Amino acid sequence: MNPVPAHHQWLADEGLRLLTFAKASRLPAGFGNLDQKGRLPADATAQTMNTARMTHSFALAHIQGLPGFAHLVDHGIDALMGPLRDADFGGWFASPDAGDSDKAAYLHAFVALAASSAVVARRPGAQALLSEAIDIIDRYFWSEEEGALRESFNRDWSVEEAYRGANSNMHATEAFLALADVTGDSRWLERALRIVERVIHQHGAANEHLVIEHFDRHWRPLRDYNQANPADGFRPFGTTPGHGFEWARLLLHLEAARIRAGLVTPDWLLSDARQLFANNCRYAWQVDGAPGLVYTLDWQQRPLVRQRLHWVHCEASAAASALLQRTGEGEYATWYRRLWDYSERHLIDRVDGSWHHELDVHNRPSSQIWGGKPDLYHAWQAVLIPRLPLAPSLATALAQGSDSRVV
Repeated sequence: MNPVPAHHQWLADEGLRLLTFAKASRLPAGFGNLDQKGRLPADATAQTMNTARMTHSFALAHIQGLPGFAHLVDHGIDALMGPLRDADFGGWFASPDAGDSDKAAYLHAFVALAASSAVVARRPGAQALLSEAIDIIDRYFWSEEEGALRESFNRDWSVEEAYRGANSNMHATEAFLALADVTGDSRWLERALRIVERVIHQHGAANEHLVIEHFDRHWRPLRDYNQANPADGFRPFGTTPGHGFEWARLLLHLEAARIRAGLVTPDWLLSDARQLFANNCRYAWQVDGAPGLVYTLDWQQRPLVRQRLHWVHCEASAAASALLQRTGEGEYATWYRRLWDYSERHLIDRVDGSWHHELDVHNRPSSQIWGGKPDLYHAWQAVLIPRLPLAPSLATALAQGSDSRVV
């Protein structure tokens, strides 16, 4: 029997389980953080990050014809055009009650991604949200001189943070791939390539293909950044293997998208993706004797923060599937199966639903970095990516009914 249909059915079933759990995150002003059992705490607040990610994720469900998700996409659009949006100065707050918070590139990249997926899903209000997200990116965040995003501003855009981050630019790359498909404008693929050239082909390649995360505004590495807070959930000290895997996959999506668009496509996109995957596996997998990938490494490639986070394993398995699809090489099939076996054994919660977001060094549930189960986005994409081609981007590929059947 051909094992591919059975595996794809397993992925589809897991996706439905994840989606059902995540529905409970709805709040009047968007979507909030669920606890370990899938409940909203009494003090739960809608957040732009979760609202954008949930809107994107529910749009991907609706595009597939899964019933019960259209109203959730619409709710997300309404929240992003309503209480989460800064009607005075433009852009998005981190949450409805964070009116003095900075305007972060990371959040705006997810708003653009959510809007693009909602447009593909043909939901009312999606195009207006997309137009505004593009306008804000063009007006404030994209730096043509740098070929990358600026990091953040204060509320009225008058003060810019003296920092550049790989994480926000990574998610901008993901969003730009989707924007290229939705708008038909190849400038987004050119921008994505410029980001990748700077962050990965220049800085990452010079660091054993381990991602340098933090820079000053002139793109000089800040190797001591957050040394006193090494387990930060968004800006940890050292290098983050999960981002190495995520970048590896994005390089392959970008390569495929540029070839599909008839654009000049450098060979190093594939070679850098290979090295990112290989070295992050080498330094992060089971390096302390227990199975799993550690959260961070120090600058000597030693495990630093040793918790196992679910999103890291989601991105690793997705990268393995992308490399397998691109190369057909058996080592990636081996890693793919190894990573999913780990996730099934340790991360997937068959009792209370969804996935444990964090495990300790002994692979027991923990909550030092990520409490509860607020994240649908990573695991949901991990069960979709192996069933889709490398290009176009997820929403467009689902709308076209694509299925690469590579695993």
